[in-house]
Amino acid sequence: MGFAMNVLETMAVLLAFVVGAIALFAVILFVLDRIQTEDAIRRNYPVIGRFRHLFSTLGEFFRQYFFAMDREELPFNRAQREWVKRAGEGKGNTVSFGSTRNLNVTGTPIFANAAFPPLDEQVMTNPPLTIGTDARQPFIAKSFFNISGMSYGAISKPAVQALSRGAKEAGIWLNTGEGGLSPFHLEGGCDVVFQIGTAKYGVRDEKGGLSDEKLKLAAAHENVRMFELKLAQGAKPGKGGILPGEKVTPEIAQIRGIAEGTDSLSPNRHAEVDDWADLLDFIARIREVTGKPVGIKTVIGTEAGIQGLFDEITKRGAASAPDFITIDGGEGGTGAAPMPLIDLVGMSIREALPLVADMRDAAGLHDRVRLIASGKLVNPGDIAWALAAGADFVTSARGFMFSLGCIQSLKCNKNTCPTGITTHDRRFQKGLVVEDKYKRVSYYAKGIVKEVETIAHSVGVKEPRQLRRHHVRLMQDNGRSALMSDLYPPVGSIAAEQVS
Repeated sequence: MGFAMNVLETMAVLLAFVVGAIALFAVILFVLDRIQTEDAIRRNYPVIGRFRHLFSTLGEFFRQYFFAMDREELPFNRAQREWVKRAGEGKGNTVSFGSTRNLNVTGTPIFANAAFPPLDEQVMTNPPLTIGTDARQPFIAKSFFNISGMSYGAISKPAVQALSRGAKEAGIWLNTGEGGLSPFHLEGGCDVVFQIGTAKYGVRDEKGGLSDEKLKLAAAHENVRMFELKLAQGAKPGKGGILPGEKVTPEIAQIRGIAEGTDSLSPNRHAEVDDWADLLDFIARIREVTGKPVGIKTVIGTEAGIQGLFDEITKRGAASAPDFITIDGGEGGTGAAPMPLIDLVGMSIREALPLVADMRDAAGLHDRVRLIASGKLVNPGDIAWALAAGADFVTSARGFMFSLGCIQSLKCNKNTCPTGITTHDRRFQKGLVVEDKYKRVSYYAKGIVKEVETIAHSVGVKEPRQLRRHHVRLMQDNGRSALMSDLYPPVGSIAAEQVS
């Protein structure tokens, strides 16, 4: 009996101590909230006002997992992410009971199935296509679907390693992004596209200009197949790349040729290029030094703006043209960019791609200049639409991030990515096991190709690059759909082909 009383007394003392500590802590918070001047809510509602910030922070997670419907979230909804997840795991992507997609939303693409589609023995599988026929070393690209630019620095070492190995297994190319060529891009043995950003990372001289000697060294790698001159990126047109100083490790600083631990800010454009004529001269210089195909990546702002490029090519001749043009839509992604640029600047890929495809074809460059579409294209329907609209290739960055395990936590710019993809914190990187994730990269790429081929066959063509605008209907605001070929009439040889 005495022992039980002692236990109860001890528990009572402990409880009183805990309550007292909590009360003291609350009093301290009350005083701090009252005297601080930064937050009006906490000043007017001490202690309980702190819950507003807590709930706001947790709100995005509750919405993602409990409240948002499958097709509601942005920038990518649950249905899109789950498709990539299943494809990356090598699982079947069949569903039951009907579509959860609202097909009445204006702009929704609907593919026009053929009455008599080709039989299985009549179809072709992802045939290769040559880029840079005028270069000394043209590139025979094996797949229409590839990995878009993601810099080592913006993403982690294990992420690059997994992408490199997965790309090799799937037979697709890997774009380095503007951060330069790292050993991790090469170690998987995949085809690599070296992106040259405005800061010339990896190929810059001491003054930040382009170094021909470093260009030659980069081109000497057999796996480096092409060079992409980045003019603009969809998420931040008119603004250079941004890599926070906490992500600039000694290794990244050495690869980029910059100071360790300081913010890495790229200029908003290439200092050597003031107009389209300068651009073609710059492309010619890089092509001559490297001997490999050279193209550009840009975002379309106005029709008149990009028309100047084709006018200059027409003046000089087809040999002066870039070997490819990567069109990034205003909905493109990034690790860090000002919100006004992400939200408000740059034409959507849905509008820009048909526009540039028509300009290219009108200039007689259909077989000379390859078009690469980028910008929020992660599922089979997105890729099939782009090919029908005029693209020769499609690239994706965030799709492959999802295949690596990205959960859209929106922490890319904070070095705290919980899945280890966009962080250099080794604690978080441990979650990204290269030996497992590279297989998901490969499965995802192969899954896209397979299902885009399924769409192509259903509309009556033998392979995806035979998709044309008359195979796609776009939903209108009156509740009826219209052929994309009527809304965006093709020009040149493609128009003649569709008439016939």
